[in-house]
Amino acid sequence: MDKRFWGILIVIVLVFGGIFIVSNNNKNNSSDSTTTNTPTNHTSGQDKDKVTLLEYGDFECPYCAEYYPIVAQVATAYAPYITFQFRNLPLTTIHPNAFAGARAAEAAGLMGQYWQMHDLLYQQGESYYASNEKSASWISSANPLTDFDQFATQLGLNVTKFNTDYASTQVNNNINSDVAAFAKTGAQEATPTFFLNGTQVQPAASFASFQTFINAAIKKAGYPVPVVSAGS
Repeated sequence: MDKRFWGILIVIVLVFGGIFIVSNNNKNNSSDSTTTNTPTNHTSGQDKDKVTLLEYGDFECPYCAEYYPIVAQVATAYAPYITFQFRNLPLTTIHPNAFAGARAAEAAGLMGQYWQMHDLLYQQGESYYASNEKSASWISSANPLTDFDQFATQLGLNVTKFNTDYASTQVNNNINSDVAAFAKTGAQEATPTFFLNGTQVQPAASFASFQTFINAAIKKAGYPVPVVSAGS
């Protein structure tokens, strides 16, 4: 065999070796969209009237933080009648800690404290974006896990297990499954995005706006429209 043959053989080996290395590196990427999981199922409410309000949200999103207290009022007031569901849609190209925030919520969820962590993340986000001086927050932190560990401690979670779950493939796949489910809707990638019984709706950031959409969905489902208020 001449030198030219060996040269070609070496090039082939290097090319395939490079492909293998790139492939492995991609699998270690936290936002790798490859997943075999079903979407998450974080829900609250009694679903008496067979209506589900689904939010796709990003924990770092300022608009999600603005909507958060209103959505919380809606979920509480309509809890006897509908289901409220939250799924992850971290917009990582513009929110560098969004995926980390979703990890924190999912990790807490594995320990039975999903909604509690969800609320802490959004409450601090709401405060952060409302502040003119931008107080210290996981949103602007170079190491948000430090803040998340404090949240875990506040919730009485085992921090060691929380950190293990936070870094787990299961949590990564849960988030990517939500992202994949959103992609199937065909909706424009933006947060927050809301669906009522599978139909996208665009309520304004007010209780009254959500009420209009939800009451219409309850009526369409054939149930009496309940009388509720933001303070219910």
